[in-house]
Amino acid sequence: MSARIGGFATALGVIAADQISKWAIMGPIALPARGPIELLPIFRLIWVENRGVSMGFLVAGSNAERWVLAGVTAAIAIGVLIWLLRERSRIDALALGAILGGAIGNIADRVRLGYVADFLNLHFGAWSPFLVFNVADAAISVGVVLLAVRALIVRDASPSEKANV
Repeated sequence: MSARIGGFATALGVIAADQISKWAIMGPIALPARGPIELLPIFRLIWVENRGVSMGFLVAGSNAERWVLAGVTAAIAIGVLIWLLRERSRIDALALGAILGGAIGNIADRVRLGYVADFLNLHFGAWSPFLVFNVADAAISVGVVLLAVRALIVRDASPSEKANV
């Protein structure tokens, strides 16, 4: 399987998991009306309509700002798509696929709902080290961490080193 195909399969899987989880939370589980649900002592479902970008920054206060955020996110997703189309490393392609799928999942929310549906909350008592997030956010975070670790730790052989092999 080529790196590109793996990346696109990852993106499709993230989009599906993200949208299915949001459908379940808003539909059958009815979290917005029901209120928080403790699943584990450190993990709960809680409803948040995120009208901003990463971690609630740059909140869209108007419909025009909502579309600007959707457009900026789409531009970033296009950049990731172009990178994915050129990527040869399987790990990097999977990471880019996770980022692309997460971005598309959140764009879909912003276009369809006017906000991004967040509902996952990791907490330790009253301390919540992460803001409320969703499957798309988690995929974006994992993808970025994979790219960063690969860039910082794994070093490709330089052309002169490859020639000596």
